[in-house]
Amino acid sequence: MRPLWLCWALWVLPLAGPGVAMTGEQLLGSLLQQLQLSEVPVPDRVDMEELVIPAHVRAQYVALLRRSHGDRSRGKRFSHSFREVAGRFLASEASTHLLVFGMEQRLPPNSELVQAVLRLFQEPVPKATLHRHGRLSPRGARARVTVEWLRVRDDGSNRTSLIDSRLVSVHESGWKVFDVTEAVNFWQQLSRPRPPLLLQVSVQREHLGPLASGAHKLVRFASQGAPAGLGEPQLELHTLDLRDYGAQGDCDPEAPVTEGTRCCRQEMYIDLQGMKWADNWVLEPPGFLAYECVGTCQQPPEALAVKWPFLGPRQCIASETASLPMIVSIKEGGRTRPQVVSLPNMRVQKCSCASDGALVPRRLQP
Repeated sequence: MRPLWLCWALWVLPLAGPGVAMTGEQLLGSLLQQLQLSEVPVPDRVDMEELVIPAHVRAQYVALLRRSHGDRSRGKRFSHSFREVAGRFLASEASTHLLVFGMEQRLPPNSELVQAVLRLFQEPVPKATLHRHGRLSPRGARARVTVEWLRVRDDGSNRTSLIDSRLVSVHESGWKVFDVTEAVNFWQQLSRPRPPLLLQVSVQREHLGPLASGAHKLVRFASQGAPAGLGEPQLELHTLDLRDYGAQGDCDPEAPVTEGTRCCRQEMYIDLQGMKWADNWVLEPPGFLAYECVGTCQQPPEALAVKWPFLGPRQCIASETASLPMIVSIKEGGRTRPQVVSLPNMRVQKCSCASDGALVPRRLQP
């Protein structure tokens, strides 16, 4: 039997033709075909209530998220200045903390978010406290810090989505950095007026078991339970001004797409939470920015069309794509467990003009 990840080959272009937006039905059909399933799996509700995503699965998912984000941002330049949003700890309970950031009007209009970075200041642990915990091994002195986006649904229930995770040492102090770009992307899809951005930060043991260290209880971030001041949580928003970096190929978000619009990449959000078939099957993410290629392409002169009659009309298609990591629930041997998969070519990186799938030389591109 082939490994599960080999079954998840999903191409955007065959799903939705050039210039046509992907639909939920097409996405579902491709997933079923690639997994060789005839119908949507229905996980047992009791199993899902007891399902816990292990730390190693979370770490694998976060690693793929970082790699995917690196592919998407490669070659793009940050704006010369970035916006910094001050946050505060809204609540803390045991080793879980809730951060809130007021985001309205923080992202400049006609811009593209390239990266959002959460900065938390880890306070030094007093030597006397370390001494009381005895001699900690290098591994035993580490804790895992996980950042999740928290969304409050219309019915009052909460939904968290894993965003980033990393190990920290109790022997260190200073700023710790987390990539929360996906959280801000999710927040941007909410209906206006948007609520503040909520990030849930949890500090857990690196390893579980009776011999696991309690060092995670020593990790503390500045401003927890104290007035805002030096070292308070910071959110850095790095953006591209589309007026200056229009060569990246993104459509003008303030201009409607018409017949005269040249080939460009338009934002398109796939909301997995709004698809019933994904419920309890797709655990992460709640959705993703897929983008789509829209607009028209300049056609070759008639003389070239006569010389190369095998070339069809040039169309606006995706020429570069990036993968999408996911966590899904699968059933093997009578038990349900989470599995990390990576779907290739799910996010459009760049749109270009092509004839019958062959890229036209740059000099002919508009």
